[in-house]
Amino acid sequence: MDTVFIEGLSIDTLVGVHDWERKARRSVTLDLEMAFDCAAAGASDALVDALDYAAVAARVTEVVQSARFQLIEALAEAVASAVRKDFPVAWLRLTIHKTGALGNAANVGVTIERGERH
Repeated sequence: MDTVFIEGLSIDTLVGVHDWERKARRSVTLDLEMAFDCAAAGASDALVDALDYAAVAARVTEVVQSARFQLIEALAEAVASAVRKDFPVAWLRLTIHKTGALGNAANVGVTIERGERH
């Protein structure tokens, strides 16, 4: 199976368990890898046969901007669910980076995989 990816998608949202995290939107960064058979798009050179990564990014942005989760794990589940529901993706790997969450760490985050990669 082929992989379509989006790397470094930065989106502002409210996420966190502490009061100070709930008062101001902060940027999270997402990396997505999605299993998709690119053969038809490669043969036709037509967007209709491709996984439209701009449409995926727009849907992910919508989900993340409207989210009000405490945990990035819950945010990751919501994003993965929306992508798998709205696009022909049998498998995805999603990483969410929450930069600045720990003062002495460059980055924290979570990576989840959902579905089956063939």
